[in-house]
Amino acid sequence: MTDRRAVLIVMDSVGIGGAPDAAAYFNDGLPDTGANTLAHIAQTRPLHLPHLDALGLGAAIRLASGAGAPGLDAVPQGLWGAATEVSRGKDTPSGHWEIAGVPVPWDWHYFPDTHPSFPADLTANIARAAGTDGILGNEHASGTEIIARLGAEHLRTGRPICYTSADSVLQIAAHEEHFGLDRLYRLCEAVAAMVHPMRVGRVIARPFLGAEGSFTRTPNRRDYAIAPPAPTLLDLAHEAGRITHAIGKIGDIFSHRGISHLHKGRSDADLADHLLRLADEAAPGSLIFANFVEFDSLYGHRRDIEGYAEALEWFDGVAGALMARLRPGDLAIFTADHGNDPTWHGTDHTRERVPVLGWGYGARAIGQVGFADIAASVAAHLGLPPAGPGRSFL
Repeated sequence: MTDRRAVLIVMDSVGIGGAPDAAAYFNDGLPDTGANTLAHIAQTRPLHLPHLDALGLGAAIRLASGAGAPGLDAVPQGLWGAATEVSRGKDTPSGHWEIAGVPVPWDWHYFPDTHPSFPADLTANIARAAGTDGILGNEHASGTEIIARLGAEHLRTGRPICYTSADSVLQIAAHEEHFGLDRLYRLCEAVAAMVHPMRVGRVIARPFLGAEGSFTRTPNRRDYAIAPPAPTLLDLAHEAGRITHAIGKIGDIFSHRGISHLHKGRSDADLADHLLRLADEAAPGSLIFANFVEFDSLYGHRRDIEGYAEALEWFDGVAGALMARLRPGDLAIFTADHGNDPTWHGTDHTRERVPVLGWGYGARAIGQVGFADIAASVAAHLGLPPAGPGRSFL
């Protein structure tokens, strides 16, 4: 068994434009053609990302989309390229599963942007599982907006706030103290069993605290995702006796399959602490798989360009600290699962190519690759059987 370790990091929503099928995906009724998360941020406000750009980030943007990104013009010193997704959709499970070697073999179910969004029988079953006389919401909505708008009625009636988006998702918000956190989790687990057969990708628990006018979501979110339909990179590593570390929401995305140790936190800063600690401590042959969600959840969906830019510059420092801690023979890959262009219309994800940046193999251009090629490459590095349909670019 090899002593080499692998670190796979998903910078959630950090797209680089250029998806060939972007015209088939929509935001606020308009196609995603031309969306480019990183280039548009940099064109609005030049970015200072010396560590990621040294690996080849600016070059990857130009390869994917031909777009210029002010501040990102270093000569690549790492392995670099751009990846294109084949799975239908532009959401979290699709991107992560394919990165882990399992393209999604079905079309996801999406709830319509109508009021109500959910079919009547599902609404009745959710209320029955909650022990309430109905639900609130039942529409496409921003989580923070709908909690601000319906939180007081939720406290008054006890009804859970249920909403969806352009993703294949059903989200349930409830007050941690008045409704109960464990009760919310039980409800989401029950609803997941109702909607997973419909090919709805996730049910998400969205707990909040506070009073009217000051409701705040807590970090106790929990995702109930459909299990991947085939063994993923995590499964293969775990079955081969490797220690696998899941940082952030990786455990939820993969239904906690193939995971030796789960590392959660209240923020991306907490997750960065886990990542740097594991770079020092993880055993030979380990796989570390991390997701940093706040680019997407705090800045992309909220169309906060400056916040997104500042988060990228903070993370670049984390990336530099990580690379300084890695050992000879280790591989680190930085990538993303989709885009979420904060300059774009609407508030949903954008269909984009993503960067593939590697530390540990010197300066090397890999060109245009597939998401599944990332899994194949990490598997090859770790001496594991091939993970999915991809081909190693190492």
